[in-house]
Amino acid sequence: MESRDYSSNKVATALAGSMVRLQARIRREASDLAGEWSWPQLMTLARIIDKGPTTVSELADAEHVRPQSMAETVTALKKAGLVASQRDLHDRRRMLITATAQGKRIARELTEAREHWLAEAVDSVTEPAQRRLLWDAAELMHQLADEGVPSPNKAPRRGKEQGRSAG
Repeated sequence: MESRDYSSNKVATALAGSMVRLQARIRREASDLAGEWSWPQLMTLARIIDKGPTTVSELADAEHVRPQSMAETVTALKKAGLVASQRDLHDRRRMLITATAQGKRIARELTEAREHWLAEAVDSVTEPAQRRLLWDAAELMHQLADEGVPSPNKAPRRGKEQGRSAG
């Protein structure tokens, strides 16, 4: 009987490779609808729709990217008419980003296409017990993305982990 190495490094390598392959396949399956928008732009649009009015900084934190990169993504979405921004009524210094009706429609169509393909794929290659394993794995992947240990390659952001000084 074959013995597998379930060390953290081996699991991480297998998981990363599987996620990259699955993400590429999902993109390919929905590519006709995706049109000119990049995957990060579409994921940001989905986050804006899910979160409701939000700021560029909050989006950058949620997507684990630099605020400058997120600002570029949001600018492209604005130019395409998929999102709009307006001043926060309670704090005029803040600009809130929201999805437009067109942005919501495109996101819904893409989500439906991706999920339709993925549901068919899951149904064709799994049994009920395996689907339960996939469900559990999806929950663990969300937990890793949201609560995993900080990257050793990144310095803590000012004002977050280090705390802000009082002037």
